[in-house]
Amino acid sequence: MLLNLRGKKLGLLISARPGQPNFDRGLKLAEAALAAGVVVYLYCIDDAVAGVSDARLQLLKQHGLHLYACAFGAHRRALPLNDLATYAGLSVVNELIEATDRFVSFN
Repeated sequence: MLLNLRGKKLGLLISARPGQPNFDRGLKLAEAALAAGVVVYLYCIDDAVAGVSDARLQLLKQHGLHLYACAFGAHRRALPLNDLATYAGLSVVNELIEATDRFVSFN
């Protein structure tokens, strides 16, 4: 029996830096969820902020991914704030945890 996931909401938090297995695992879960019709919210924090410009992540954004990044983490790493993601604070993470059906973290 297949589950119909269309319209469900998934929150993802990634703190692993690009190139680490958990960064890739988070992107693969986002890709699979989007393909299943799930609304996906992904928040990059800590070392993952450097991955906002990752081509795979930007492609997922073009396919409907709601991409957020930690403004403090970007500032601390001297990364420029740009339009590749919505930069926000941890209050957004709290809202995602509350508003999604599932929330998964890749550290």
